[in-house]
Amino acid sequence: MTVAQEPTTSPATASVSHPLEPLTPEEIKAAVSIVKTEKALTDSFRFATVTLKEPEKQTVLSFRLGDPIARAVFMILLDNATATTYEAVVSLNERRLVAWDAIPGVQPPIMLDEFVACEAAVKACPEFQRAIAKRGITNPDLVMVDPWSAGHYGIADEVGVRLSRALCWVKANPTDNGYAHPIEGVIPVVDLNKMEVIRVEDYGVVPLPPEDGNYIPEYVKNYRQDLKPLEIVQPDGPSYAVDGHEISWQKWKVRVGFTPREGLVLYDVTYTDNGEDRPIFYRASLAEMTVPYGDPQPNHYRKNAFDVGEYGIGSLANSLKLGCDCLGVIHYFDAFITDSRGEVAQIENAVCLHEEDFGILWKHMDWRTEQTEVRRSRRLVISFIATVGNYEYGFYWYFYQDGTIQYEVKLTGMVSTGAVMPGEVPKYGTLVAPQLNAPIHQHIFNVRLDMNIDGANNSVYEVDIVPEDDEHNPYGNAFYAQSTLLPTEKAAQRLIDPMKGRYWKVVNPAKTNAMGYPTAYKLMPGENTLPLARPSASVINRATYMTQHLWVTPYSADENYPAGDYPNQHPGGAGLPQWTAADRSVEDTDIVVWYTFAHSHSPRAEDWPVMPVATIGFMLKPLNFFDENPANDVPPSVSKHSCCG
Repeated sequence: MTVAQEPTTSPATASVSHPLEPLTPEEIKAAVSIVKTEKALTDSFRFATVTLKEPEKQTVLSFRLGDPIARAVFMILLDNATATTYEAVVSLNERRLVAWDAIPGVQPPIMLDEFVACEAAVKACPEFQRAIAKRGITNPDLVMVDPWSAGHYGIADEVGVRLSRALCWVKANPTDNGYAHPIEGVIPVVDLNKMEVIRVEDYGVVPLPPEDGNYIPEYVKNYRQDLKPLEIVQPDGPSYAVDGHEISWQKWKVRVGFTPREGLVLYDVTYTDNGEDRPIFYRASLAEMTVPYGDPQPNHYRKNAFDVGEYGIGSLANSLKLGCDCLGVIHYFDAFITDSRGEVAQIENAVCLHEEDFGILWKHMDWRTEQTEVRRSRRLVISFIATVGNYEYGFYWYFYQDGTIQYEVKLTGMVSTGAVMPGEVPKYGTLVAPQLNAPIHQHIFNVRLDMNIDGANNSVYEVDIVPEDDEHNPYGNAFYAQSTLLPTEKAAQRLIDPMKGRYWKVVNPAKTNAMGYPTAYKLMPGENTLPLARPSASVINRATYMTQHLWVTPYSADENYPAGDYPNQHPGGAGLPQWTAADRSVEDTDIVVWYTFAHSHSPRAEDWPVMPVATIGFMLKPLNFFDENPANDVPPSVSKHSCCG
C-alpha cells in the first residue's frame, strides 16, 4: 500500500502542521466519503477502523516545519452481507482511494454499536425469553447483555461466523447494579453479521443472588463527613506548553496521538540535554491486553477478552471530567473516531494532561555545616481511561525531571460476576456477596516501545546482579552487574527474575557519556507473573506474547500488534511468535521492545461492589544516558507553604 510522494494541499489537510497530527473531523469525513463513492458502498458495510496511516518513520524524523505533508487514512471495513473484511487506504492529498484489499478469514474488532444491536437481538429472542422465564425473569428490558468475544475453540459450526457469546445479568430496576444478579447458565450466541441469536445455551437453573450491590448516590446515604477540602493550586498556570499535539515540559518534548485500537499513543519523545534534544523512543503504545479467566464452568471458560484487538480500547475511552478524573490545571485533548457507519464521533476530553507534585526529588543534609538541600519532584501526567463492559482501565504515562519515564495501568470498575448455588463455596473465585461469585482471572498487558536511544541503532542487554565466583571473592561479599547481549529475536525472549534484580538495558553502542559508558535506558519490571493457563489452552495459542515478558524485534512498519492484526476469533500463532520464528538480528539496529506485564486478580470482598484501584506497570530509567544527575538544576521550592524555600 503506497501513498503519493509529492503531496498537494487540499482543504481537508490545510490546517495540519505535522505528519503525525491525528485526523481532523474534516479529514475523516472526506476519507469516508471517498471510499463510499468510489466503491459504491451499500448499507451493509461497517467501518471498523478509521485512523491516520502514519508516514514512514524516516519521513517523520526528517520533517521540518513548512515541509509538504502527505496525509493518508487507513480503514478496516466489514461487509455484513458477505462477511468479508476489507482494508483500504485513502490519499487525502490526491482525494482518491489508493488501496482496497479483501482480507480473507479474519474478523475485525467488535464495534460499539454492535454492542447495542446485540443486546436488542438477545432481548427480542423468544428462546432467550423462555430461558430467563424459567429463572423468574419476566421483563427482558431489565436484562443487561454484555457481548463477549467468542474466541476460537475449533468448533466447526463457528468457523467463519462473526460471533458474540453474550453473558447476561438482570437489574431489579433501571438504576440497579445488574452485575449483582448474573443469569448463570444462560448464554445466547449471536451471529453479529446477521444480528441473530443462533442458539441459546442453557446449562441449568442457578438462583439469582439475593442481595443488591448498589453504589451510586441514590443508594449510598451515609457518606463520611470528616473530609476537608484539598485544593490543587497553580496560580501562575502550568509549566507545560502545548502546540497542537506537541507537549513541551521542563526538558521533555512529547507528541500525543490517539487511535481507536490503542487509545493514547506517544511519539518522538526527547529530553533536552545541554541544548540538544536527545531522542529516547519514537513511538509507544499499549499494543494488546488479554484478560483470561480461570473458571472452567460454561459461563466463564471462554472469557478471554483481547481488549485492544477485539474491541478497540481507544474507541471505549471516557470523556474525562475536571476534579474527578484529573486535578489541577488541565489541558484536554479530544479524540475523533467514527461509528460503524462512518459518521464522525467525538470523544471530548479523551486525554488528560496535567502536573502532579511527587514528593522529594532529591535531598542531602551536610551534618557538618547543617546545610540542607532538598528539591520537590513534580511529574507530567498524560492519561486516558477506558470502560470495557464491567471494568475500567486508566492508562498513565509519567515523565519525571530526572529523565525517568513510568507507565502505569490503574484497574478499577466492577468484577465480572457469576452465580453459585446456595451454600456453595466456589473453587475458582471468591464469594463477594451471598451466592455471588467473582471468578479468578488475570489482566495481561503488552506495551510496544519503538526505541530510539540517542538514534536509531540500538542493542538490548539483560542485566542480572550476581555473586562473584569464589576464586575472586575471598571475603564472600562480592557481587556485580552482569550484562549479556541479546543478539537475536529468540535470544531476546526473556522472563523476569526478581531474585537476580533483573532488568534490561537498551543501549546505543555508538554513543557514550563522559565516563565512556554507552548511553542507555533500562527497563525496570514492576509487579509481574506468567499466564496461568496451560500451554494447550486456546488463549495461550492466541496470545502467545503472554508467555515471555520481553520480546525484541527489528523494526518493521507492518509489525504492530503482538497477537496479530486480527485476534478476534483467530486460531492463534499470529504476531510475535510468527515474526520471531525467523530469529532476525536485533543487535545494533532499529529495534522494537515489547514488554509484557500481568496482574493476577484473586478477588476479595473489598473489591465489591466497585473495586478500589490496583496498579501495575514498569519504569524506563536513564542508565549512563547523562553525565550526572540531570535534575541538579531543579531550583529550590519558593512556595509560601514550603519548609525549604
